Amino acid sequence: MNYFIVEVSEQEVKREKEKARELRRSQWWKNRIARGICHYCGEIFPPEELTMDHLVPVVRGGKSTRGNVVPACKECNNRKKYLLPVEWEEYLDSLESEPSDGEG
Repeated sequence: MNYFIVEVSEQEVKREKEKARELRRSQWWKNRIARGICHYCGEIFPPEELTMDHLVPVVRGGKSTRGNVVPACKECNNRKKYLLPVEWEEYLDSLESEPSDGEG
């Protein structure tokens, strides 16, 4: 289910990606990844294995600001893709409600 669709121009996406590159070079971001914790799964990773994820994706109208980016392991970031936080929660809930192999 898509909660909202925002028309985001290629120019705007390009501008936000450039802001994200600048943010990655900041001491604030370096301190965030130095903790080594994925925002989504809570696992610990070496800082170089964490990626920057936009909580509200740029292509869905999100901005490259401190309040909208979190460290994420590559697996979580790839699974989340362009989902909004509420859609991500629904996705996780659907995984928990699926019966495991050998059950049910």
